[in-house]
Amino acid sequence: MAFSLPAFSYVVALIVDAILIFFAIFHVIAFDELKTEFKNPIDHCNSLNPLVLPEYGIHIFINLLFLITGEWMSLILNVPLIAYHINRYRNRPVMARTGLYDPTSIMNLHDLNTCQREGWVKLAFYLLSFFYYLYGMISSLIH
Repeated sequence: MAFSLPAFSYVVALIVDAILIFFAIFHVIAFDELKTEFKNPIDHCNSLNPLVLPEYGIHIFINLLFLITGEWMSLILNVPLIAYHINRYRNRPVMARTGLYDPTSIMNLHDLNTCQREGWVKLAFYLLSFFYYLYGMISSLIH
């Protein structure tokens, strides 16, 4: 049985998606700590902001693999989240460093709830994607 390029892209997607799941879990836990005032906003933003661009980059990387291998359904399922990431980064607060979270405004209850909800939605998306990629890997190995 030969190992095909689509199967390889799904294996890479599974590994990368596991990393994205850990990022989402870290995101949810960090916002819960901030909400319960266990962590101060500056430390919170210093721990989350460096993870924003790597998360976006590796998510785009697996979708480039899907584009190269012609896995159109996997690519189409990920396009809304990629568009959301691009829009979210374009409309980020003005800061000296890269990232999305500003320590001066993060404690606003609306922003805090929105960011926490965003973390839960991304976690659900990455978990569902993990099982879809597993199915895609198995079906591409069978065919």
